[in-house]
Amino acid sequence: MLDIAEELDRWVGQGRDFAVATVVAVGGSAPRQPGAALAVDSEGTAIGSVSGGCVEGAVYELCRQALEDGDTVLERFGYSDDDAFAVGLTCGGVIDILVTPVRASDQAVREVLGAALAAAARGEAAALARIVSGPAELVGRALLVRPDGSYEGGFGAHPELDRTVAAEAVAQLDAGRTATLEIGEQGSRCGAPLTLLIESSVPAPRMIVFGAIDFASALVRMGKFLGYRVTVCDARPVFATAARFPDADEIVVEWPHKYLARTEVDGRTVLCVLTHDAKFDVPLLQLALRLPVAYVGAMGSRRTHLARNERLRDVGVGELELARLRSPIGLDLGARTPEEVAVSIASEIVAARRGGTGVSLTGAHTPIHHETGATARIGSVA
Repeated sequence: MLDIAEELDRWVGQGRDFAVATVVAVGGSAPRQPGAALAVDSEGTAIGSVSGGCVEGAVYELCRQALEDGDTVLERFGYSDDDAFAVGLTCGGVIDILVTPVRASDQAVREVLGAALAAAARGEAAALARIVSGPAELVGRALLVRPDGSYEGGFGAHPELDRTVAAEAVAQLDAGRTATLEIGEQGSRCGAPLTLLIESSVPAPRMIVFGAIDFASALVRMGKFLGYRVTVCDARPVFATAARFPDADEIVVEWPHKYLARTEVDGRTVLCVLTHDAKFDVPLLQLALRLPVAYVGAMGSRRTHLARNERLRDVGVGELELARLRSPIGLDLGARTPEEVAVSIASEIVAARRGGTGVSLTGAHTPIHHETGATARIGSVA
């Protein structure tokens, strides 16, 4: 639900009643992951998607019905060989969808969900935990959890349940993950079993592009398309300008390694080194390869790569650190133009993030959608 928070926050501010359908579990080749949502307001306006088109019509009607009767429902959609024309996922997957009405008359639910949507729309870190299955009176209840562990709302069951879920939500939020949690109604293995969906909303991950060259401009646009907050850094003020990089969120004129040493990065940050100039690359990569970031890639020919590695070894960079370096940067797409090279780099970043192989899906026997920690099921909490 938080993936469409900006629009839903506007709906809340306008006083609209709406119902939101959220993917809470998937199996097989489902097109959307847990947390993906479709919402329908009282006028019939729809935003978002839960299946890429396969079951949108049926889910739309479920939302309209939920708005009318006020009931939260959990519905499963799959594919049936016996009835290929029935409403279902033609790709062969299975998705469970929670449909929750958010009406002005349901003040308790609306306040918690509204606060979560407002936080996500502002780009703040917040986690929303909702009961997906369990006793009927608890399904749909929500808890908004902040990074410091404080929370709003509650499930109205055993008080330990709120505290346990809040602690688990903070852990998921720290990792930027959306996940399911199976737990007892009393916050332990005891009590009626509950399944919860914990959605995490975190600020956009960072992409830092070092080197204000023509290829960088295309990569900035691609980074924005993928949802990154993009910074361009170059020591040369004549090249690092807003006119050359209008799509960048930030332009920094500074020696790359000095900027990297003082800026904030995390486990989702990607660093793209396009300078291919030893006086910039070596001190920058010496630092970058020791930081807990998601991706470090460097542009250059294979000859440049080998020479750069030797220079890095000379300044004390170890073999395990060098093994983290994606160089030459990007996947082998035969790219030549700046735009094609940007696609090549972005493809490698996505593959590294999602666990993909980068090989053609045609004729391959690898999964189309790779299972990652972002949607892993969590066992019971003791």
